[in-house]
This record gives sequence, structure tokens and C-alpha cells, in this order.
Amino acid sequence: MGESAVSVVFGMEPDTNIGGPQSRFPETRRTAVADLRSPDANLRERAWEAVIAAYWKPVYKYVRVRWSESNENAKDLTQAFFTRGLEKDFFGGYDPAKARFRTYLRTCLDAFLANENKAAGRLKRGGDAVSLAFETPDGKPREIASNELSPEEYFRREWVRNLFSLAAEDLKRECAESGKRIHYEIFERYDLNDGGERPTYDGMAVALGLTPATVTNHLAGMRRRFRHLLLERIRETTVTEQEFREEARAVLGIEA
Repeated sequence: MGESAVSVVFGMEPDTNIGGPQSRFPETRRTAVADLRSPDANLRERAWEAVIAAYWKPVYKYVRVRWSESNENAKDLTQAFFTRGLEKDFFGGYDPAKARFRTYLRTCLDAFLANENKAAGRLKRGGDAVSLAFETPDGKPREIASNELSPEEYFRREWVRNLFSLAAEDLKRECAESGKRIHYEIFERYDLNDGGERPTYDGMAVALGLTPATVTNHLAGMRRRFRHLLLERIRETTVTEQEFREEARAVLGIEA
């Protein structure tokens, strides 16, 4: 994990908590995408929970920025997309040999949003020349040129942000359950800061009543565990081993 990776990933606007880190996640780490087709209703339900946890915020942010929707409209459209997806089995035709799952999901999302706009008589014209309005964290509008990032790259970036957030929440919950709150606090103070100046190991040691060596060891252990949990989150929404390795490389720049 690079020096600036966490601060970039966690620079998120507090637009919505739906589908956020507190979302319930299946206890067994099966491949959720494959389980969407399972004849077992319980497995299908848990698979949908996993997919929604992984993609709610990326979908919501994509709807806001790429489709220039307000906060409330974006929430409603995101809810409608996942509800309709469950009812109509949007992802039943997914073929991992043709595309990554996140690419297929975004394609389904664009088709859904286009149909919704047509139905409402609000189809936007102008193609790629359109600039999209979006609110900054303080509620002020700003303009984002639609060609600033490709739709695929914008969606990928928001997906990565959410993966990091979910993995951090997994680690926090795991540490709370195993009595390692201090371990997580060190990780949080050093790696999950909001872009401000990082504390020193010596400073954290004094503040937490530990030795600098203990701080170093705890942080190294948390980073290893975080990486493992992040890879589990990636595996959850991939189908084939090749897709998993490609997505791990895209997120972490490593061979998984």
C-alpha cells in the first residue's frame, strides 16, 4: 500500500451511508457473483447483500457525477437499480469470459439510467461535450468536465475507494472482537489519517504507553491483515481466478 493510497481512498464525501461499511456481510467468503445464480434462496440473498455492499457507493457516486443527479435522486436511482436488478435478474447473463463483473455492472447501470431518463422525458443531449454538476463536501456545486475521466475509470476509482473502506471496517470489527483495539488504533492513526501529518512511531508509543518496537510490529501486522481482508473483498465480487488476479493488480499493483 503506497504512502498516499489510503488518504486518496478515504477522501470521500459524506453523501450517503447506505450500503456503507456497516452493511452486513456474508460470514462465508464465497464468490457472491456466482451465488447470484444459486438455486438456494439463502445463498442468493447473501450474494445480493455482498454485491450491494461492494457497489452501492460506487453506483451512487457514478449516478451523481456522470449523470448529474442530485443527492436524493441519486439515492433513489441507486435503490431502484438494485431492486430492479434483483427482480429482473440483471446479472444472470454475465459472462466472465467477455468482461470484468464491475464493467458488466456499469454497463447494466448505464442502460438502466438511460431508460429511466427516457421514461421521465429527461434524456440529456450533447454527448461527451456536456459538463456535469456535482456538489463538493460543503454543498457547493462544482463543474466536472465529462471527459476528465472515462466512465470506466471513474467507476473503477469509486469501486476502489469503497473496497478500502469496507476492508478497513472488516479489520476494525475483527480487532474489536479479538481484543486488538490498540493494534487497530495504531493502524488507524498512521494509515487511515485524512491526509494530515502522520504521527511518528515514537509519538504513538508515548501516547499509547507502548515501545516504538511494539508500535512497529503492530502496524506491520495490521497492514498484512488489511491486505488479506482487501483481497477477500476483491475475490467476493470476481468469478474466475484470472479476474481476481487482474482486479487485485488493478487495486494494489501486485500479483495476488
